[in-house]
Amino acid sequence: MEKRSLTTGEIAKYCGVNFRTVIRWIKQGHLKAYQLPGRGDNRIEVQDFLNFLREHDMPVPEEFQERSRRVLIVEDDPLMAKNMQRILRRGGFETQIASDGFSAGTLVKTFSPAVMTLDMKMPRLGGLEVVKFVRSTEGLRDIKILVVSAMPQRDLEEALKAGANEALEKPFKNEDLLEKVSRLAGVTGPPGSRFAPPRQSLEKSP
Repeated sequence: MEKRSLTTGEIAKYCGVNFRTVIRWIKQGHLKAYQLPGRGDNRIEVQDFLNFLREHDMPVPEEFQERSRRVLIVEDDPLMAKNMQRILRRGGFETQIASDGFSAGTLVKTFSPAVMTLDMKMPRLGGLEVVKFVRSTEGLRDIKILVVSAMPQRDLEEALKAGANEALEKPFKNEDLLEKVSRLAGVTGPPGSRFAPPRQSLEKSP
């Protein structure tokens, strides 16, 4: 996807709101923007727009869903990793697999996923360290992290406190994995699905 900036009018059209609402989001710090010198018109980088949508659990418009459908599967069990890959690919996601924490650290930069599924018990670099690395690294912090693990509940809670977004216990149902990844990615169906209106909480903010 070509990197470019968007106007407040374009953002309003994508989100189904009035452009004044977009300006209010900018003024309130919800949406990152910059102003053109001498004119004062607001411009929003595409990546900042996508970050805004994910942070507020708003679906991503169809034309921006290329990255939103990328999922990095971090799993050291080959059979489990392939099974998760099969489930997600059937759901329309593009996937890559990292079999250890160090490989995950490389692939999050080169593959640029929207969501990462993460087993906590990993060789070389543990899942908790991966969460902390992603959350402390500029350019990676917007990646959604779904912990998928059979570890005790207290370990899952520790991962959530460190910055993971959600947790899914093993064994899991196929539909539960697909539903959680889809929600975190901000997509509501297979490629070609319609973009839903934004949540009313932002629309009605003072």
